[in-house]
Order: sequence, then C-alpha cells, then structure tokens
Amino acid sequence: MAAFAGSLARAEDQKPDNEVSFNASISSDYRLRAISQSRLKPSLHGGVDYTHNPSGFYAGTLLSYITWIKDTPGAGSTPLEVDLYGGKRGAITKDFTYDVGVMAFIYPGNNMNNATCACHANANTAEIYGQVGYGPGYIKYSRAMTNFLGSPNSKNSGYLDLGANIDVIEKLVLNLHVGHQVVVNHSNETYTDWKIGLTRDFGVVTGAIAVMGTNADKSAYTSPADGSFLGKTSFMVSVSKTF
Repeated sequence: MAAFAGSLARAEDQKPDNEVSFNASISSDYRLRAISQSRLKPSLHGGVDYTHNPSGFYAGTLLSYITWIKDTPGAGSTPLEVDLYGGKRGAITKDFTYDVGVMAFIYPGNNMNNATCACHANANTAEIYGQVGYGPGYIKYSRAMTNFLGSPNSKNSGYLDLGANIDVIEKLVLNLHVGHQVVVNHSNETYTDWKIGLTRDFGVVTGAIAVMGTNADKSAYTSPADGSFLGKTSFMVSVSKTF
C-alpha cells in the first residue's frame, strides 16, 4: 500500500510536457522597475504562459493598463502595454539555476517619436536577459537592443536586478529586491530602486503587499499630466489568480 501511494504521488507531481496557464491580477499601482506606469493609480493585468517542461523552453504575453503614453502630449492615446517574452530555464548544477530569454515591451499605436517634445523616441522596446539563481536568491541582467522606453539614443541601456524570495512559513514568502537602471546617454534617467514585500498564497488567489521606492531624478520621472513623481516611495497591494 505504501509503495502504491508513493507511485501515485510521483504521478501526481509529474508535469505534462506542454503546459498552458492563464493569469489575471489587479494592483494598486503598476510599477515597472519601481517607476509607475499608471500614474500611481490602480491597474489591471492579464496574460497567458506556455512551457515545454522537458526542455525548459517557455513563451508568454502579459497585457497591462498604463497611462504614461497618453499622459505625454502628442504621444498617442494607447492605454495598453503588451509584453511578449520567451526563453529557456533550467538547472546548471543541483544548486544553480538559469533563465535566458528575450522580452519586448510593445505600446500599440504609440506616437512617442512625434510627441510635442522632441526629446522622445518610439516607446517600443526589446531586451535580452540572463538570470542565475541559487536557493532563494538570484541575479539578473537585462540589456536593451533598441531605444529604451521612449528615450532617444538609448540602445544598450541595462538593468541589474538582485533579489531573493524567501519562504517564511508555509505559503508566505518574503520578497527582497534592489535594482539599478542605467539609461545610456541620459544620466538623469539612471536610478536605483528597491522593494520589500510579502506574498501569500491563499489557495483561491495570491495576495501581495510591498513597499518600494527609488532615488530617481524627479525632473525625469514626473508625470506631465498632473506633476506627480512616478518614482516615489509607495505601499503597494495586489491580488492575482493563475488558472
């Protein structure tokens, strides 16, 4: 009986070769590298992910509500960010993992390069990234292969991400992060960000709370719509569901 139970558990734990999942969430603010994309207002998100478990290859997309394009005079009215990504993850050794891939931030119909201010480029951005993990910790580096999020002549901008997701008790995880964004040829847009948070799996949904902030230059990250500082230290709440 014990041997049968063990075989059944292993069968239940084994993942299918091809796995598709969907996700949806709402957050009190949408932060990309701790800079608000929704002018410090709530945002909706939804996406789909595909994983080929035997090889570790994956691909997915995420759609998010934003305001910063339409807040920029003459840049267009799109309220949508479409993230497309794909890559491969796996184990280097028993203790070390890796994740490499490509990521595209797409803003349909954005007209940033024709905005009222000539200091903008098209907002669409493509990056490559690589990550190495050890236990709960990781280090990740992303490099822009195009102009970075509407900043002209900013190709090869990079983001260094250090973090750890530490189990506190069952289903409760402590999230720690520090990052540094370098925007080539735009020193006033270069900054460091940080985050301390908790994620809790409630079964039906997953909830997260966090405090995050930056040392970003207010002159570079102030909304033209209402003058709010988009990199301010803030308390964040989100609820998500994967199905």
